[in-house]
Amino acid sequence: MFKSYLADIFPLNATTRPAHILPVIIFSQFTGTSLWFAGNAIILDLQQHWGLAQQSLGHVTSAVQLGFICGTLLFALLMIADRFSPRLVFFYCSLAGALANIALLFVPQQLTFLLILRFATGFFLAGIYPVGMKIAAGWYAQGLGRALGYLVGALVLGTAFPHLVRSSGAELPWQQVMLVVSTLAIAGGFVMLLLVPDGPHLPKGSVFHPDALKIIFRSRRFRASAFGYFGHMWELYTLWAFIPLLLLTYSRANNISLNVPLWSFLVIASGFIGSAVGGIVSARFGSARVAAVQLAISGTCCLLSPLLFNSNTPVFLGFLLLWGVTVVGDSPQFSALNAENAPREYVGSALTIVNSIGFLITIISIQLAGALLVHIGVQYVFLLLLPGPVIGLWMLRPLLAGSKTA
Repeated sequence: MFKSYLADIFPLNATTRPAHILPVIIFSQFTGTSLWFAGNAIILDLQQHWGLAQQSLGHVTSAVQLGFICGTLLFALLMIADRFSPRLVFFYCSLAGALANIALLFVPQQLTFLLILRFATGFFLAGIYPVGMKIAAGWYAQGLGRALGYLVGALVLGTAFPHLVRSSGAELPWQQVMLVVSTLAIAGGFVMLLLVPDGPHLPKGSVFHPDALKIIFRSRRFRASAFGYFGHMWELYTLWAFIPLLLLTYSRANNISLNVPLWSFLVIASGFIGSAVGGIVSARFGSARVAAVQLAISGTCCLLSPLLFNSNTPVFLGFLLLWGVTVVGDSPQFSALNAENAPREYVGSALTIVNSIGFLITIISIQLAGALLVHIGVQYVFLLLLPGPVIGLWMLRPLLAGSKTA
C-alpha cells in the first residue's frame, strides 16, 4: 500500500523526475556523510579529557577510512544495493552509522573503543555515500555528471559540518556535537526513504569479480584516470584531517584568537564550490582538463604551504580557502573519468577496486603525516602530500590529449 501511495505521487516513467528528487538526495547525502569526520571535530576534546596522544588524530581518521574500505568491498561482494532497494540500504545504514557514532557517549574512555566505533561508522558509510550516488543515477539518464558534482559537494559539506557544530560555542560539549550529527543522519535517512522512490533508470549491478584486478589496469586510459585519482586521494583526506591542527598551531604561533572549528568548516566546505563549478564547466572543457587544473592548483598549495604559514592572517586564511576549493573539486571528475574508461564488462568491479585502493592510500598518507608530526612542525607536514598531485598529473597525460571529453 505504501509503495502504491508513493507511485501515485511520483510516477516512475522515463520522462518524469519530480523537482524535489535531487535536493532531497543532496540533503540526505549531506546529513549521512556528516558522520565521516565527527570524530575529528571532537578529537582535541578527547585528547584533553581522555588523555589521548597527539597521534590519535591520524588513528581515528584511518579507522573510518578502513571501515569504509571493508564496507565497500563487502557490499560489492554481496551485491547489497542490487539485491535490496538502494533507498532502504541508505536508510538502514544511516541509522546504523548514527548509532555507532552516538555510542561513543556510552563506552569506556579508551582509544580502543573509539577506534572500533569509528571503524563501524566508516563501515556503514559504505551504504550511504556510494549508494546515494546509485540512487541519483536511477533518476538521471542524462545530466548525471552535474548531479554527481552536487553530490560530491554534499559529501564535502557533510564532512565539514561537525566542525561547524563544534564552532557554535567554545563550551559546547563534545557529546552534544555527536548527538546533533547522529540526529541529522537519522533524519536524512528517513527523508530519503519517504521522498525518493527507486528511479526509472536504476542501474543493475554486475557480479563483483576480484580477478578483475588482473585485467582492468591493462587499459592505458583507465590506468591514467585511476592513478590520477590515486594521486588526488593521497592529498585529500590527509589535508582534511590535519586542517584543525594547522589552524590551531598558526593561531598559537601568532598569538591570535582564531575560531579553529569555524575555519576548519569553512576550509573543508569551500570544496563544495570546486565540486559544483567543476561539474558545470566540465561539460565544456572535459573532465580530464578540469581535474588537471584543480589538481595542479592544490599541488602548488602543498608546495607553498610552509611559506604561507608565515604570512599574515588574511593571506593565510585565503590561501587555505583556495586549497579547500581545489583539493576536492576534482573528485567528481575523477569519478566520471574512471566510470568512462573502465572496461565495460568489469565496470562495477573496476570502480569498487579503484575506490578501495584510493581509500587505502589515504590511510597510508594519514599515518605517515601523523608519524612526521612527532619530528617536524605541522606546517611542513603537507610537503608530504606533494607527490600525490605530481604523480596524478603525470599519469593524466593520455587523457589530456585529444577530445574535450577524454
